[in-house]
Amino acid sequence: MKKNNTEKVIQIVSEKGILRARELEDYGISSKILTRLVNKGQLIRIGRGLYRLPGVDYESTFQNFIKVQKRFPNSVICLISALAFHELTTQIPFETWIAIHEKARRPQPDGISIRVVRFSKKTLQQGVEQYLIENVPVRITNPARTVADCFKYRNKIGLDIALEGLKEGLRDHCFTRDELWQYAKLCRVSNVIRPYLESMV
Repeated sequence: MKKNNTEKVIQIVSEKGILRARELEDYGISSKILTRLVNKGQLIRIGRGLYRLPGVDYESTFQNFIKVQKRFPNSVICLISALAFHELTTQIPFETWIAIHEKARRPQPDGISIRVVRFSKKTLQQGVEQYLIENVPVRITNPARTVADCFKYRNKIGLDIALEGLKEGLRDHCFTRDELWQYAKLCRVSNVIRPYLESMV
């Protein structure tokens, strides 16, 4: 018996654990079905373009964001973790990257896997927004700020990841070049980003 699209989507999510909306393109299924399944209670939206089955007991990268925010309320989700949240990378980090104030005491993870970078007071505030993950507000750098940060910390995370974020962000219209340039200047990486931006004209 041939499965309908609803059954196919449920099966895909059960196999993957977390489904990215864009992945449905590979199966020839419109992502519009996701809204209908959420409204029926058959799926739960846990973040931008991210879905899971209800009643499934497992730890996901994005549920860890909630734990991190509650455990370290002054921190900000950033770098590869923020890229993953904004769907700007194929990487799914097993550690949650967070930024804290440059003079703050280093947080004790207590069983939560984290990677810590330090921002100045100014850079810890600009380009940081609250996003709802399962109705919990979590502080995460916005797409443009995230990409600028990735270029700043390219020696830690790899230039290839920063470039992937830049290409995906521009392709998906997650930010304008002017918005990116604003944060590139904030992070003092405008000279680093300029040649890559010019090559993508």
